[in-house]
Amino acid sequence: MEHFIVSARKYRPQNFADVVGQQAITNTLENAIQNNHLAQALLFTGPRGVGKTSCARILAKRINQEDATTDDEDFAFNIFELDAASNNSVDDIRNLTDQVRIPPQTGKYKVYIIDEVHMLSQAAFNAFLKTLEEPPAHAIFILATTEKHKIIPTILSRCQIFDFKRIGVLDAKEYLKTICAKENITAEDDALHVIAQKADGAMRDALSIFDRVVSFSGNNLTREAVTQNLNVLDYDVYFNITDLLLANKIPEVLMAFNEVLSKGFEGHHFINGLASHFRDLLVAKDQATIALLEVGDNTKKRYLEQATKASMQFLMPAIDKANDCDLKYRGSKNQRLLVELTLMQIASITFDGAKKKSSNYIIPATFFTSLSPSVKKTEVKSATSVVSTPQKVQEKPVVTTNETPKPTLKNIKRRTSALSLKSLHQKKDVKVNLDEEENYDNHPKTPFSLDELKDAWKKYYFQLQRLGEQSMAAIIASDEPKLQEDFTIIFAVPSDLMKSQLEKGKPKLLRFLREKLNNYGIQINVKVNETIEKKFAYTPQEKYDKLKEKNPLLEKLKSTFGLDV
Repeated sequence: MEHFIVSARKYRPQNFADVVGQQAITNTLENAIQNNHLAQALLFTGPRGVGKTSCARILAKRINQEDATTDDEDFAFNIFELDAASNNSVDDIRNLTDQVRIPPQTGKYKVYIIDEVHMLSQAAFNAFLKTLEEPPAHAIFILATTEKHKIIPTILSRCQIFDFKRIGVLDAKEYLKTICAKENITAEDDALHVIAQKADGAMRDALSIFDRVVSFSGNNLTREAVTQNLNVLDYDVYFNITDLLLANKIPEVLMAFNEVLSKGFEGHHFINGLASHFRDLLVAKDQATIALLEVGDNTKKRYLEQATKASMQFLMPAIDKANDCDLKYRGSKNQRLLVELTLMQIASITFDGAKKKSSNYIIPATFFTSLSPSVKKTEVKSATSVVSTPQKVQEKPVVTTNETPKPTLKNIKRRTSALSLKSLHQKKDVKVNLDEEENYDNHPKTPFSLDELKDAWKKYYFQLQRLGEQSMAAIIASDEPKLQEDFTIIFAVPSDLMKSQLEKGKPKLLRFLREKLNNYGIQINVKVNETIEKKFAYTPQEKYDKLKEKNPLLEKLKSTFGLDV
């Protein structure tokens, strides 16, 4: 059985042309070699798996090949590699500096590659400073690290720094295609794209994932097999959920999310992917930004198709809500509910039902009292819910009868807040313009008797009692209302203080009487009549005097036992 060699080793670049995604650095190094402008200390820094060590080995080989008689000679004995992670002491650096003094036996240069140089101790860095600043003419140092910030500034100042970048998804995908051609493997474009995305800019990781997927799927790589093996959410999941969100199908969205969770995915991973999906849809809506869409050709067609269905008015709030959920996820105690609530909010963005209607108009409750019995039975039930919720109600055809005219819709002004100084002036304006806003010319003015008025008056009194407004209830009960022919109610109170209190509560009383009696021409005229001042008892002493009038023995009881009122 032939020994298996992983792709990361088998396809390690052997020359600068094979290095993926680092053309600027490889061209610079190639020109420096040809023009003899190569520095004696170089620092390669960047993320893992992007080609730092590979470029260092290629450079070490290319330096001596300029003077070589044949290209087959690799000058491996002139290349010294030191792993600073395990050789980070002062003694290791001293042994290195002792070796540097010895010139090469063949070739022109001795190349020292120190990998993970940031792992050197402080003392080892200091011991290495002098040699790095003034190395022998035959020595070249190549330092490689993933954490440049851990290297002391005195080392950095002595090196020519090359910053390696992450490898793009498209570059990684093209390199995987080349390997598939060499290995006689058929692979879908989207499958290789998923592998390149999962590698997150590291070519070594991409090759390791490639080997893993090939072991799972054989010589035929499909997108479904790759997503299943890598445990990543397929594009189909997000396309399907977005269609459900656009259609406002909240139950189906929640079931789809539950299916995602049942496969072992975290809600955080899902909401991040959904936000990225919305971003890709936003990018796909403009021809100028389609180049930012890093997906396969087949998937790109699906993005362009779904982007025509999703409007900007949907995508912008959807991205904002998904991003807000991402920020709150870690701190939430009920993370699943947080994601579900976000999905329901996104599904409601384009909802045009009753929730999206404004509350500019409401129908007064008295509207239903003026309808004919046949209309009441069918309309009152649904209309009651409309009155109780802030919704804009569509005007229904007015039923014509021979009775009183029907009320028109009344514009209700928003209540003024009392939390600012500006509200004081606004409330004064509201009070002044109150009569101008309420126009009851077209409202019914059904005649009523004095007994009906007293009955309604008594009901309002009991209503105040239930609400705990005892003071206003006592004022209402201080006298009986009197009715005039023009529907004006005359009501007398014992004092000016009670009159001012009744004037404040008069709008609610008027509204109650008008609705109960179906007459919007009712007015209340409050007068002060001091002759009825003692008709009703309010204080404990007054109540005691009233009871004493009915039963004089109470005074004897009080004096006998020394009681207080």
